[in-house]
Formats: sequence, C-alpha cells, structure tokens
Amino acid sequence: MMAHDKTRSGPFDISFVMPAYNEQEIIGYTIRRLFAAFEKEGYRLELVAVDNGSQDRTGEIIREFAETHPGMIGVRVETNQGYGNGILEGIPHCTAPWIGIIPADGQVDAEDVVHLYEAIMAANRPVIGKVRRRFRMDGFRRKLVSVAYNLLVLAMYPEIGSLDINGSPKLAPRDVVTQMRLQSVGWFLDPEIMIKAHYMQVPVIEFNVFARMRGSGVSHVRVETCWEFMRALLHYRFSDHLAGWRQEIKDRRIAETPSSGVLSHAGH
Repeated sequence: MMAHDKTRSGPFDISFVMPAYNEQEIIGYTIRRLFAAFEKEGYRLELVAVDNGSQDRTGEIIREFAETHPGMIGVRVETNQGYGNGILEGIPHCTAPWIGIIPADGQVDAEDVVHLYEAIMAANRPVIGKVRRRFRMDGFRRKLVSVAYNLLVLAMYPEIGSLDINGSPKLAPRDVVTQMRLQSVGWFLDPEIMIKAHYMQVPVIEFNVFARMRGSGVSHVRVETCWEFMRALLHYRFSDHLAGWRQEIKDRRIAETPSSGVLSHAGH
C-alpha cells in the first residue's frame, strides 16, 4: 500500500475517507463537489481518497487531485480485499478531530454532507452522525436488497433502530472511532459501526437526504450481497472479537467511574 501526501498547513475540521473501486467516471466529480461545498461554508476538509485496488484510471485521478489540493491524500491498496478494508487503510491517515466515511459515487449531495457535519457539531457532545436515504432513486433490485438487509439487521439487533444501516456518509469523533477497533474488511463495516455505537452508548443522529441514482459507474452491491450480510451477521453476533471488545468497554467504564458507590451501575 502506497500513500501520496504533500505539505499541508493548519488543522482540518473534518477528515473523510473515500474508498473507490473502479470509479473513474464519477470520482472526479464527487471530489470537486465535496471540496467546494465545505470551502463555501468555511470548513477545512481533509479527504483521504483510497484507490481500493482499481483496475481503471481511478488511482491516476486521485493522484492528480492530490497534487493540486492541499487537503487531499491519495492512498493505494494494491489488491481489493473489500469495501471495509479500503476504509480501514484510510483511517490512519486522518488527522482531524472528526472522521467520516463517504462513498465515491456522489449519490448524496455534497451540500447535505456539510449539513450533516453541522448537525453533529450542534449536538455539542460525542455523537455519530449518518444520513438516512429517505428518498432513494435506486432500481427495484437494489431496493429489494436494501429492504431485506435492513430487516435482517433489525431482527438480530433491534436496539439499533435504524432503517438505513448502511446510510453513508457517517461521521464520528476520532476517539470513538479509535475505541471501536473496527475490523470488518467487507460490506459489514457499516453494521459494525452501528452495533458498536450501541454498546458504547454513543447516540446516533440520522439526517434525512435525497439519494440520487448513479450518474455513471457501476454499483458493486448485488443480490448475492444480502447472503454475504447474513453470514457476516451470524458470525459477528457470536464472535470472540465482539465479546472481547464489549468486555474492554465495560472494564473501561468501571475504571472511569468515581469510587463513590456507583460502580455497580457501570457497564449497564
């Protein structure tokens, strides 16, 4: 994995990781719109664009933008190992106090991404912000996969409550992202974030948006993806990682609770 960087000045307000797999037709448009929207409102954006093993010109386009945009970092993953892996490779390059993930497909307007950031800042406390694609222009097959998938997640984790688990962008404080110890290299990364947010007792703010159809490029979500989600859900629900991680969170809460007779309530 190779990263391209250049000298940049001053702190950034927010860092986004943008994984891109064979997105040469749309990624340039998405990058330009995102930088313009944040700059218009006076926010300093850091964008970590990850060429996630692409076989087209995606990596070349990312490198060109990294040469001319001070807030841009290009990361190259030689072999695509999944959507989540692209994000995990990008997170260590983020420097801002807020870290987000955003697709390269441009389906959510850049202005709505800015509004989401402003909503979580207005909360004035640690929260996770995400979009809910309330109005979607996907085809029937994509909608079918989405409905089945979200019902499946809610059946196993009803406490999450979201009807758009994979709604992205997602934003979270840097320390929350660090404590989550994310590990999913495939499509399961989004549910992992939501599940761990629940166990960490970090509120999730959903921001309704209009999700456009892809103007170009090809979606990598298939009907078969629903079965991948099901296997991942069952495996994760009973995994050693989740059990061990939950114990770490419980122990941390106990350690941080003042010794005033309230230790018995920690971890609930």
